[in-house]
Amino acid sequence: MPRDTPSDTRRGSDFAVLTRRIDAAGLFARRPGYYAARIGIVAALYGGGIAAFVALGDTWWQLLVAAFFAIVFAQVALVAHDLAHRQVFRTRRASTVAGLVAGNLGIGLSYGWWMDKHTRHHANPNHEERDPDVVPDILVWSSEQAEASTGLPRAIGRRQALLFFPLLTLEGFNLHVSSVRAVIKGRLAHRAAEATLLTVHAAAYLGALLLVLSPGKAVAFLVVHQALWGVYMGSVFAPGHKGMPTVKEGEKLDFLRKQVLTTRNVRGGVVVDNLMGGLNYQIEHHLFPHLPMPHLRRAQPIVRAYCAQIGVPYHETGLIRSWAEALGHLHRVGAPLRR
Repeated sequence: MPRDTPSDTRRGSDFAVLTRRIDAAGLFARRPGYYAARIGIVAALYGGGIAAFVALGDTWWQLLVAAFFAIVFAQVALVAHDLAHRQVFRTRRASTVAGLVAGNLGIGLSYGWWMDKHTRHHANPNHEERDPDVVPDILVWSSEQAEASTGLPRAIGRRQALLFFPLLTLEGFNLHVSSVRAVIKGRLAHRAAEATLLTVHAAAYLGALLLVLSPGKAVAFLVVHQALWGVYMGSVFAPGHKGMPTVKEGEKLDFLRKQVLTTRNVRGGVVVDNLMGGLNYQIEHHLFPHLPMPHLRRAQPIVRAYCAQIGVPYHETGLIRSWAEALGHLHRVGAPLRR
């Protein structure tokens, strides 16, 4: 057990003590073998899905392939997430190239747009003014946001807990629309490459549907695939922060407390680890974004023990309970709109 203790250090140095413990455990080491295997498996599933789609032809059984591709697209997105955090490659260039291939070409998601948004989220998680994931776009995340809301957020906010999962069926479409908007606005570092790869993805995706399926089946495939993908993505990303305390402008927290107090871990073992791509260890991931996914499980007991030592609450629950806490929070903050 490391001898460092936070009792005689400033609050801002607590994270440095924890970092030394993670480093001493060897958890910053890269895992090229793991990522080679993981990317290979995801690529094989993607290729297998394409082969099954072509082999089945014009049949309603293709809706099962659509559901399968919802899982595959989510797994590709999770790989792109690790690429964005440079968990896979050491250099920015290699990470960007792989991210563009996985995100833009593989699933039609702008890698540059998403990385910018996600970076701002990591810098200020659950900050009502600075975290793009808690901006009152459609849902409201605090009572203050509810009281100040207008238009669609105000209308939805009254019953947003009941509407949360139905709204997630639109998230896949929203990710595509947001990606196209980002390209049109021209604020991306690799705009031409992103636009080209998004166009190729859209042409290949829609072309395959129209060539293999009748128009009705093509529309059904697209709707089922994109809806289930959106639900999967929301179910993976929402448990980490939704329903946890939010931070208001002017509140001062050091880095460790800002990350831990606004974040929730999800228990579940190896199955949940793989379904969520390691994001069930959201506390450890937010503290050490570059930490390879397979090391998050090993980092957890170190982080949890250290938080107990310095008196910082560490919240962890099961997957179903995490959704219940998030939905309960949405219901409570929407109360001003139901009066």
